[in-house]
Amino acid sequence: MAVDAVRTIALPSGKEIPALGQGTWHMGEDARRHAEEVAALRLGLDLGMTLIDTAEMYGDGAAEQLVGEAIIGRRDEVFLVSKVLPSNASRRDTALACEGSLRRLGTDRLDLYLVHWRGPTPLSETIEAFEALVRAGLIRFWGVSNFDVSDMEELAGIPGGPAVQTDQVLYNLQRRGIEWDLLPFCRARRIPIMAYSPIEQGRLLEHPTIRRVAVRHGASPAQVALAWVLSHDGVSAIPKAGTPAHVRENRAALDIRLTEQDLTALDHAFPPPDGPRTLEMI
Repeated sequence: MAVDAVRTIALPSGKEIPALGQGTWHMGEDARRHAEEVAALRLGLDLGMTLIDTAEMYGDGAAEQLVGEAIIGRRDEVFLVSKVLPSNASRRDTALACEGSLRRLGTDRLDLYLVHWRGPTPLSETIEAFEALVRAGLIRFWGVSNFDVSDMEELAGIPGGPAVQTDQVLYNLQRRGIEWDLLPFCRARRIPIMAYSPIEQGRLLEHPTIRRVAVRHGASPAQVALAWVLSHDGVSAIPKAGTPAHVRENRAALDIRLTEQDLTALDHAFPPPDGPRTLEMI
C-alpha cells in the first residue's frame, strides 16, 4: 500500500520515530472486539503509524498479547514501546517484568521501555536495571512516563539518567500544564514528549470551538484536537484506535494545518497555563 510517509521526530539517541503512533490502553479486554482491534493495528502499520505503545498494566497483559498477534511477521517494521509498573521497577523485578512483556509480545526485544510512573524504588536502581537490559539486548532504549519536571531534574543528576529518551505524559488541549515548565525543560534537552490521551478520551469532541475549527477544515473534532497536539515541536502522540475507520481518521489528522486563526481560537477556549501546575494523570 503506497502512502505518504508519516512525519518523524528524533529521540536523543538520533533514532527517528513516527510523530503519530498507536496507543493500546483498554484494548485486548473484550474478546468480541479482538479481530477488529488486530485489524486496526495492522492497518495503522500499513499507514505508517509504526510506533505502537503498550504496557504490562493494560488488561493485565492482554494488550501486549493483542499487539503481539498484530505484529506477527512485521516485527521489524515496528517501534515497539512497553512499560513496567513502578511496583516492578526494582533491579530484579524490572528484568522479570521485561521478560514477561517480551513473552506476551512474541518478540526478543523492545525498542523502548518506560517506567510507568514514579514509585518507591530509587530511580538509580531502575536505571541500573534498564542499563542491564540494554546490555543484554532485550531493550534498545529506555524512558519514563508521568514524570514531572522535578522528577526529570532528579533523573538528570543520576548516573545514566541523561540516557532517557522520552517522557510520556498526558497532554491535550484541556491538559496544557506541561507547557509552563516540563515541555520547555524537555525541549532544551531534546527529549521528546509522547502525548497520551491526546483527545482526552473523547471528552473534547463536543466542545463548540473545536467543532467550529473542524468545520473550517472539513475535518472531525477528533482530528482537530489531534492535529493541535501534533503541531507542537518535539511532541509525538499515541491515540488509541480500536477500529480501522478510527485509524484512518487519526492518520488524516497529520494532513491538517491549523491556521493562526484556529490556534488563537483554541488558545482562547483552552488558555495556556499562567503558572506551574502539578502534572496531571489519568
